[in-house]
Amino acid sequence: MYIPEDFRIDDTEEAHAFIEEHAFGQLISMVEGRIFSSHVPFLISEDKTSLFGHLARQNPQHNELHDREALVTFEGPHDYISPSWYAKPGVPTWNYQSVHIYGLCEVVSEQGELKRIVDALTTKYEASLKTPWQPSYSETMLNAIVGFKITITELQCKYKLSQNKTAVDRAEVARQLRSLGSVELALAMEQNEL
Repeated sequence: MYIPEDFRIDDTEEAHAFIEEHAFGQLISMVEGRIFSSHVPFLISEDKTSLFGHLARQNPQHNELHDREALVTFEGPHDYISPSWYAKPGVPTWNYQSVHIYGLCEVVSEQGELKRIVDALTTKYEASLKTPWQPSYSETMLNAIVGFKITITELQCKYKLSQNKTAVDRAEVARQLRSLGSVELALAMEQNEL
């Protein structure tokens, strides 16, 4: 992705934390000569070198994933920024946070490994519930999905949070965002002050 220097985040720990928090992303690859995207939850490995997930077996994307490069995009809070919020004239823009990962894909069909992926995803997302559901999948259910592992080859992180503006403008943009209910983006701006 295009990343002007003001918006580049080189801290890989920050990027990994972002992925953990915003783990529902897009798996983008080629299918029958066309760009194809699936929206799926991802897990990042403990050593931060791989992403894991699964697709419905009927999703044609898995047919062309093995040993191919894919792009995974993760998006955080985002919103429109009005030039009327700046002390001096400006242009309309959009503030956002994004991480892109390129990697080499491996399709996972082996039942034990596939179950580990599904169990880990379930455990992660059930943990926030008052009464977490305990994973229990029949072989038939697991046969309806295909897992994948993406070995990360490149990580790009961009936080476009008005870093190229004055402190006064940044504070006003954050205030305006809060007033419009875009609290998460305002908070991201405040946490990422220069």
